[in-house]
Amino acid sequence: MLSAKSLFQEILDNDESFRLFCSIAASGESQGGWENGRISALVPESQRRLAPKVARHGADEDKHGRIFNALLRKRGLDPVAVPHETDYTLLLEERGIGLAHDKLRGDEPLTEYDILAYLAHSRVTEQRASEQMVMLRTYFGDHPELGRAVRMIAGDEDNHLAYCHEELLRLARSGNGRTIQRLLRDSALAEIAVYRDVSLAVMAHMGRILRWTRAKSVVLAAGIHAVYAYERLGGWRRMVTLTMPERRDALGGPATATPEFA
Repeated sequence: MLSAKSLFQEILDNDESFRLFCSIAASGESQGGWENGRISALVPESQRRLAPKVARHGADEDKHGRIFNALLRKRGLDPVAVPHETDYTLLLEERGIGLAHDKLRGDEPLTEYDILAYLAHSRVTEQRASEQMVMLRTYFGDHPELGRAVRMIAGDEDNHLAYCHEELLRLARSGNGRTIQRLLRDSALAEIAVYRDVSLAVMAHMGRILRWTRAKSVVLAAGIHAVYAYERLGGWRRMVTLTMPERRDALGGPATATPEFA
């Protein structure tokens, strides 16, 4: 029976598909770490209280990148180059979602609008990350090779999502509500399309590595398109709602160390 668990198990059991999976994940997390690090350095004076939290967010993402690379090393595998069509963070930037890397490479302080755009983008992408990690934690939380890494990353992603909710609600109360809702909607509609395209590309690469039958590939592609149709018709709204999280000040402390992975 074809299921999410059996699909991930198949990818996990093959060194080449596992290598591609971890390489894509490590690249995306490391890119997120760099972006958050630059944002923390460029936060405008009016929002300086956010800088330590943005830096913590970046440190967590860097840690996740190291974890995925460490999982590769445990198998004696090296990372592979990430195909452009599977690069989620790059494709989002190309669609104008989040902050442009040219801006982050400069020295000019960000504007308050930039901070709103950053948090809205993060709110949407962290929703996706949190949901994916919930699934992986459900299926592989006790796995002898992946379990500890999955549980650690899942907890961090929950913190990141809580932080985005709390900070966006704070900024909405200060008069930015309409701007935030527009940014959230634009980010969500772009994200669901990029997620569909990246999912199709990743599955195509995995199919070639694992030699899936055409019928299996067609079924998986149909499932990805069905998820997109659901999200386009209204599922995207879960990515734009804001509720005060139970976990307050989730990024208020230092990033946790990972000596067993790093």
